[in-house]
Amino acid sequence: MTKRIAFISEHASPLATLGGVDSGGQNVYVAELCKCLAKLGYVIDIFTRRDDEHLSQIVHWLPDIRVIHMDAGPAQEVPKEMLLGYMDEFTQSMIRFINQQEFQYDLVHANFFMSGLVASEVKKQLDIPYVITFHALGKIRMIHQKDKDAFPAARMDIEQMLVDDADFVIAECPQDKQDLIEHYNADPSRITIIPCGFSSEEFYPYPKEKARRKLGLEKDDVVLLQLGRVVPRKGIDNVIRAIRFLKHIPRIKLLVVGGADEKPDFVNDPELKRLKEVAEVEEVSGAVEFVGRRNRQQLRYYYQAADFFISTPWYEPFGITPLEAMACGTPVIGSDVGGIKFTVLDKKTGFLVPPHNPKALADALLEGLSCPEKYQALCNNALKRVNENFTWAYVAEKAHQLYCKLNVVSAKKPVYLFHYKRAQRKRARLYGLPAANYAVS
Repeated sequence: MTKRIAFISEHASPLATLGGVDSGGQNVYVAELCKCLAKLGYVIDIFTRRDDEHLSQIVHWLPDIRVIHMDAGPAQEVPKEMLLGYMDEFTQSMIRFINQQEFQYDLVHANFFMSGLVASEVKKQLDIPYVITFHALGKIRMIHQKDKDAFPAARMDIEQMLVDDADFVIAECPQDKQDLIEHYNADPSRITIIPCGFSSEEFYPYPKEKARRKLGLEKDDVVLLQLGRVVPRKGIDNVIRAIRFLKHIPRIKLLVVGGADEKPDFVNDPELKRLKEVAEVEEVSGAVEFVGRRNRQQLRYYYQAADFFISTPWYEPFGITPLEAMACGTPVIGSDVGGIKFTVLDKKTGFLVPPHNPKALADALLEGLSCPEKYQALCNNALKRVNENFTWAYVAEKAHQLYCKLNVVSAKKPVYLFHYKRAQRKRARLYGLPAANYAVS
């Protein structure tokens, strides 16, 4: 029997170019999870908002995966903080689309609270169960951003309703589950921890010198990488300030990859302008290079070329970029918060440091560079951990198991799972990982 799922991701389309203010981890999550679910035999429609009048309503993206563009507000880019008022239109567009089809979805998987609001109404009108991945929680965001949080106050009430209404809630890490229980009084029995993942076809080890040659970097540079959305909560200013304590290291270079444009726009991008000013005040401008946005094919070379990947946000519901770095064999220095403290093992695959503490970040980096043998162990451990626990195929298998709990899809393991296990055993041999983890059962 065909298993049909509707994903909803109102502001984060899998077709979007990554690196912008509203394009990041959720886009990757939806795209990669759907790809792997399709390999497990699912047929998937991803419902997202039309943000360009030239977009077709239905895009046949990949085998068994369509992207369906819903009318919801103007057909142009709108900050996600301003989208809530258009969700009624999104809901009616989606219900109308479903009613016009000759099939019904077995399940809806909502992403973010606004998609959850749509899924809840779809459940009421069409009796289709739904699970939700919040990706970020309004109450946690408010704790850290306070009056700078531009989302409507109604977000918290909507999230509370969804926690009570959804058939299951997916937490991306133990901290996420704890936050749901403590701040939303969520029922622990209806929370399932399923992490994010990385694509082993996109991110893998590669000789550092070759990666640096592709990027025009010198082989003797000490290269630090900060990669992701350029927004204040990511703590990029913290990384820049840490360079002040590292100026004694010859040839140190911090690459800041991300932004709305391929060429950094310091005039029209206020956050980039602020970060450039931070580098000037700290007198480290010569060691900081703002690279701009890069596509997925280019990102791997930055991860592979770096000595350390650094990510020190104020808070982080999960964080996919540390996984991608680890998959390239690059250790991570990350904030001891949220999903990062789940994925990074302190002093084993990298280091965990407090956010807003550039001196602690600099000290961790110095420790990591102090001994070549210890550094190599960090690289090896990072590669091993990420391949054992965080591939998208592993995440999709966990999602499949959750869907089966709703009795809307068969619990029988698809034949595709055999091929996945066989491929993982091959990777285990290649990278020296325990093959027992990938035994076919």
